[in-house]
Amino acid sequence: MSADMDSIKTKAQEMATKQREISVAEFFAKNRHLLGFDNKRKALMTTVKEAVDNSLDACEEAGILPEVSIDIIDMKEDRYRIIVEDNGPGIVKQQIPKIFAKLLYGSKFHRLKMSRGQQGIGISASVMYAQMTTGRPAKIVSKIHPNEPAHYYELHIDTEKNRPDIVKEDTVEWAKEHGTKIELDLEGTYQVGNQSVDEYLKETAITNPHITIIYTNPKAQQLIFPRATETLPDEPKEIAPHPYGVELGMLFKMMQQTQYRTLQAFLTNEFSRVGAGTAKQICENAALLPNAAPSKLSRVQAEQLLKGINATKIMAPPTDCISPIGADPLEKGLRKEINAEFYATTTRSPAVYRGNPFIIEVGIAYGGDQPGDTPVRLMRFANRVPLLYQQGACVMNKATVGTAWRSYGLSQSQGALPVGPMTIIIHIASVWVPFTSESKEAIAHYPEIYKEMRLALQEVGRKLSSYVNRKRRVRDELNKRSFIEKYIPHVAEALKELVGAKGFDGRAVEESLKKILEKKRGTVEPLEFDKEANVDFDEEFARIGKEGDEEGEGGDDDE
Repeated sequence: MSADMDSIKTKAQEMATKQREISVAEFFAKNRHLLGFDNKRKALMTTVKEAVDNSLDACEEAGILPEVSIDIIDMKEDRYRIIVEDNGPGIVKQQIPKIFAKLLYGSKFHRLKMSRGQQGIGISASVMYAQMTTGRPAKIVSKIHPNEPAHYYELHIDTEKNRPDIVKEDTVEWAKEHGTKIELDLEGTYQVGNQSVDEYLKETAITNPHITIIYTNPKAQQLIFPRATETLPDEPKEIAPHPYGVELGMLFKMMQQTQYRTLQAFLTNEFSRVGAGTAKQICENAALLPNAAPSKLSRVQAEQLLKGINATKIMAPPTDCISPIGADPLEKGLRKEINAEFYATTTRSPAVYRGNPFIIEVGIAYGGDQPGDTPVRLMRFANRVPLLYQQGACVMNKATVGTAWRSYGLSQSQGALPVGPMTIIIHIASVWVPFTSESKEAIAHYPEIYKEMRLALQEVGRKLSSYVNRKRRVRDELNKRSFIEKYIPHVAEALKELVGAKGFDGRAVEESLKKILEKKRGTVEPLEFDKEANVDFDEEFARIGKEGDEEGEGGDDDE
């Protein structure tokens, strides 16, 4: 028995010698699929995405209209060089290594305001992937002022300690007044399609109409996405957390770390939408004294406070912390990148989930040169960033499938996207987007978010239905007129034979019959095509009439 116990003790001591701390960089190096580096094609797109997102955030925060250039150079054997350059404010010298070569380092994680990046992982994960697949360092140039030098770094990530490993540091000449450039060599695969770099940049241009993108693909073809507006989006403001969004553990931690000496002061200063009256009501509902020291309250008392918060009616959080695209700019972006005959957009009023404010926006582009016999194209966005993967796992897909599109003039099978010549855009703007994973590819299913998406889709659906019904009425009317007009010459000729009068003017009779047709049936209801859509009215009416004639050839002569 004693020998067995000694053996167990020895085994435990042996196991203890093998246990050691795991750095976050080591973890993600082994689990890079969690960050969007599942395969070579996706890795190429994710790297461009993270660099462009950082450029956009930096430019907007500095009040600069963003101009971003992306070059992808094919180095053969599935290796590519990615160069992303912007005109942003630049990065101060001391921060360059940490921003690009340390995971979970950034300025956005603890702030409650809308931004593209949140976790401080994206661009440093791209540097780590490049390092793992080619062994080459990331090359960064950044400049903050025309009179300041441009700082140049070559960086690796020390994955065991999650810290920058500076390979080279220097100052260089750079013609730009300010901005940042990053160059990465990595393994990847370039393909066009719905989940490509090309598609990501096109969709980015739609929801960021204030950006100019200059893109050179691996085939040395240059594409330019010009900005559609000279107006920057409103700069979101940082807010304090809302009481309804705080859980017990976080509340207790805030109480322990607060600088305020009374519970009332803690509630009014550490949370949004809590005034003196509301704070007193919370304390009363929690059976706690307003002048109690929050740092001295127990965990049980913290639980009482949380119950008091949930029992108190508190205003929804402010919404100046988020900056939606807006219905008009979203429509401009759609018109710029998608050729269609009808556009409709809507921006919902702010709503709240778990104390976090959010706004849902939806846009549609119908008709044009889009295929009509395939499922509609669904574009998903979170804080203006395209989501190209995991569509089936996203609440946006579920909300679209759950909308009754047959009521709005499209065919739809149960549990599937509608079929028709249309593109649907859904955008969520929030201080904290509930992604399903670290790779930020799909939105979690919150009932509040799902409800707002359904309402927004129904709103644009009603606009679509109105347009489709008008178009159908025009087609039906032109169809009926075409049948009548087809027989007018024959009627005129028959009248001439019946009357048998000399000098009978058949053409005058035809004109009279046409006037009677116009008087009895009225004028054709015009479709409200927008001039910006570049639709020729006469040509469109003729096309609809032709469609009606072709349908009429199928056996509707009884009309």
